[in-house]
Amino acid sequence: MTVPAPRVRRRPAVPGLVPPLLLVLALLAPIGLLFAQADSATAADHELATREQLGVRYLRALGPVTDALVEAQAIAVAEGTASPTALTTAIQGVAEVDNAVGDELRSHERWAGLRAKLEALPDRGLADPEAAYRAYGEASDLLLALYRKVRESSGLVRDPSPDSYFLQDGIGGDLPTATVLASRLVDLARLSAKRPAAERVRTGAELAELRVKALGPATDLVADLRSAVDSSESTDLGANVLTPLDTYQRSLETFAAFSTPGGGRSTPSTEQLTRTGLAAQSAAKQLRTVILNQLDALLERRLDALDRDRLLGQVATAVAVVLLGGLAALHITTARRRGTGGRPRPAEGGPAPSVHSEPTVPVRDTNHPSVAVGPGDPERWRPFDAAR
Repeated sequence: MTVPAPRVRRRPAVPGLVPPLLLVLALLAPIGLLFAQADSATAADHELATREQLGVRYLRALGPVTDALVEAQAIAVAEGTASPTALTTAIQGVAEVDNAVGDELRSHERWAGLRAKLEALPDRGLADPEAAYRAYGEASDLLLALYRKVRESSGLVRDPSPDSYFLQDGIGGDLPTATVLASRLVDLARLSAKRPAAERVRTGAELAELRVKALGPATDLVADLRSAVDSSESTDLGANVLTPLDTYQRSLETFAAFSTPGGGRSTPSTEQLTRTGLAAQSAAKQLRTVILNQLDALLERRLDALDRDRLLGQVATAVAVVLLGGLAALHITTARRRGTGGRPRPAEGGPAPSVHSEPTVPVRDTNHPSVAVGPGDPERWRPFDAAR
């Protein structure tokens, strides 16, 4: 009789599971780092473009204030009575925008100071044209300072794309500055005719300096818009901007020609300068609307592209994680099979293959101590043969 030896359990091959897991972790770490960096950069660009849209919204509201202010200044310097309706409506429009986005753009303080100055204009003694000129000049300086504040706090001055950068520089810097200073030049020319002869030299110097200051931003605006069209991949930008730009440039050239003293005069012709100034201002209004619309469209397309890139990055990372997880599962399954010796399972309905035979331990018969009992042992059968 034989007694099977106790089965020795095989320990799982744990060391075989470690390499695939380490490989997966080694691949997941750089993938995760690259995804985190790309996602962070995309999120920062998205936040900047969103804030720029707020800045464009604020600049759009400041346009009517600029127009109403220069018109009221021209009437006040001419000793007329300006209707406060246009300026009041424009102020209300900016107040609504400032209440909505002023926290993000940190514009509350500057707008409060400008609003107080604007609302106090009709209450001041403006019967003196010189006093009116100075009062409106202070208000327009505060307005230009608000333009700069909005561009800085919204991030428009840091726009990464060449076309949108040139557009924001033109609409938020050059155009309002040129509009305000050109109007101021016309008003100063009107005042110079009423000043004493002893002040002609000083007035002439003021006019020359102001002419340079007014025409400089206007020329920069034309250069900015042409640079934006040349650097843009959008076919709509050139088609929409170039026509009103040409109109503005022609009116600007006419204004520049009439702003130069001539014909024995130390100061330019007031009537001609006023007429060409109004034409330039009308062209500037049309151009401003076009620039704001194009800038809004460029920012919207950028936001769509950033959203698409962010989604593609997330999908690519998810696919990489799934593939690495499947690879790790395959290695783990293979390692476990090798750990069990790779023993095949018996076919259904058939005998189990004896890959490893069970060892047996011979047991001696107590009646025949000299006989070792074991399977296939010839000595086991000798006593029985002798008895027969």
